[in-house]
Amino acid sequence: MTLKVTGPVTASVANTAKRVIVMVYMAAVTGKALTEEQKIGAGVAICGVLLYSVIDDLLKSKKTKLS
Repeated sequence: MTLKVTGPVTASVANTAKRVIVMVYMAAVTGKALTEEQKIGAGVAICGVLLYSVIDDLLKSKKTKLS
């Protein structure tokens, strides 16, 4: 995935996903428990990334069918 191919929203979503992955990974490696706020934030970010991906796929397939 390169920046030329992706748009600014996709790059932002990817950056958010990366932050969540790093946060959860570091919590697992260091053995520190995530706070409730961190768990909620990670959940919201993961759901947002998933929702964005699903909507993006639906719009791309709809656009392809119209062409």
